[in-house]
Order: sequence, then C-alpha cells, then structure tokens
Amino acid sequence: MNGMMTRRAWLCSTASACAAIAMAGCGAHEVSGGAQPGSGSPADAMRIASLKGPTSIGLVPLMAWAKDGKVPGSPAFSLMGSIEEAAPRLLRGDADIALLPANMASVLYAKTGGGIAALNVNTLGVLSVVAGDGRVSELADLAGATVHLAGKGAIPEYTVRYLLDAAGLSDAVRLEFKSAPDEVAALLVEDPDRIGVLPEPFATAACARSERLAPRIDLAEAWERAAGASGSKLVTGVTVVRRAFARDHPEAVRAFAAAHRASAAEVVRHPDAWAQAVADAGIVAKAELAARAIPRCNIVCLEGAEMRDALRGYLGVLYDADPASVGGSLPGEDFYLDVEAGEGA
Repeated sequence: MNGMMTRRAWLCSTASACAAIAMAGCGAHEVSGGAQPGSGSPADAMRIASLKGPTSIGLVPLMAWAKDGKVPGSPAFSLMGSIEEAAPRLLRGDADIALLPANMASVLYAKTGGGIAALNVNTLGVLSVVAGDGRVSELADLAGATVHLAGKGAIPEYTVRYLLDAAGLSDAVRLEFKSAPDEVAALLVEDPDRIGVLPEPFATAACARSERLAPRIDLAEAWERAAGASGSKLVTGVTVVRRAFARDHPEAVRAFAAAHRASAAEVVRHPDAWAQAVADAGIVAKAELAARAIPRCNIVCLEGAEMRDALRGYLGVLYDADPASVGGSLPGEDFYLDVEAGEGA
C-alpha cells in the first residue's frame, strides 16, 4: 500500500471500539528531545503516544521543537501504527498523554472509571465524498446513487447514515461497502463516474491519480450544517491525559496544551514547510502528498467549551448508532478537562 494506512489499522471492530486511524509502518516510532519513556520524573519527561495518521500531524512541529531542545522538560514521543499499541500504554501508565480516535477516548474513559480526561479535539472530520462528476456538490445530489465506502458497522458507516438521515435521504442512497479505503480509491480511479466516501489522505491520493476526481462534499461541513446551533462537529482525534498525571502535574499539562496549540497552528499555516517532516515521521508516504493532504486533514486544537460541545454531540450520535462504540455509555462532564480554567482533574 506504499506507506498508506493498513487495512487492519484503519477499519475497526465497533463492538470493541477500535476505530483507529493509523498509517502503515506498524512499529512504534520513537522521537525524543533527550529523555526516553520512563526516565526521570513524569513532569520532567512527559510521555506522549499518538497514532500515525491525521491525528499526529498537529504534533509534528512540537516533535521537531523538542528534538532541537526548544521545549522544556524533554517530552518523549511515540508514534504507533494501531490503537492496539497506543491504548495499552495509556492503561499501564506508560504514557501520560495520548492522541486517539474520539470514540476510543470515550471507551477508555469508561474502562478506567473516569481515569482519563480529554484535553482537546485535535482533528475534525477527514471524510469526503469523492467523484468525477462535478454536478455532485451536496448530499441531495446523491439521491438515486450508489456510494462506495469502507467501514461497515463502524464510524464511517455511522457518519454517512447519520448525514443521509438528517438530509432525508436514508432510502434514496445505496451504500456499497468495501473492505478498506484503498479498494474504494481503486474503484474511483478505474471509473470516475462512481461515487465514494474516502478519508484523508486516501482522498487526496486518489484525486492525484485521476484528473477527473475531486472531493465534492466535505462531510465535516455537512455534519455542522446538520447539527445546527448545537456546536456538534464531526470529530476524528482527541488528545487525552491520565487524570492522575493531570492532578499531580497541572503546570506540565498546561504547558503541553499551549505547545500543542502552537504546533497545530504552525502546521496548518505552513503545510509546505512541514510536509517533509510529516513524511519523515511515517505519517504520509511522500512529502508531495503530505503537502496536498495537510490542508484537508482538518487539524485543529479545540479546547474548553468548544471542545465539549463538539465532542459531546459527536459521541451522542455514535451512542445512538451503537452504544458499544463509545464504551457502553456517554462520558460524564468530568471527561472534559479545561486546563486553563483548572477544571476536570
């Protein structure tokens, strides 16, 4: 798959809530500013785990700054290829902070009895409707069509069905599922008259292979229109912290939050400048593809009330589709940590 997401890592089992957005190269990729996980006190060597995918792109400048000694405390970073690698580190206490799929953050909150809290939303929706027909520009244009996608019984299906239902199109659109996004991409490249739903960077890669293909409908934008004034957003990635660590080291967590905020803003402002670093980290196969994909990866840093509204509404939709996808119940208010206000720990 030439450095793109692996089939196993991207697709998930909803029952176990492993909705991982992960890139190829399943081994952990260690990047450190000097300290290694487990060395020094937790505040002196904060351990940060993240998945190789859009979720980690906003960390790339911070990783570079740490490597150059420009970040206090020598944080240690581990980029991993699957949620099966990242979640156990957090549960064992081998990681203090982790960047995870949004629903897995809710699952781990339930599993730990509230032992983790959300710091921010780091990535919004990365799904789009891709087609060669320029007349496809809104959900209503899908009426009577067959839409190809991966992720049956998982987040992509729940997202698409929610949006079709909100648009009154549940019975007007046929969904045809494939085993992985690369299969959907191949179908569209072979026949641009077909319509598919693809995540980044698959959408960008497919469009690069066919002049006719283009992302026609941004599902994150469609979600916000459907949500109206509720503030709910289509969320991909969430940054979480072990509650015990946040309680014992509030200043370290506050410093990380500020650095992460600056890092995400930096890569969004200067995607071309950071494209090679994103590729070098194993997140996207090539710098050229990274430069094109980064602006479509919806890298953000939503905190406080904005995070709470965006994430709570999103998890509510998943809960209605399948309670197991969020851990069996929705997180309590203590899940949403506002580090600036000193709340949640």
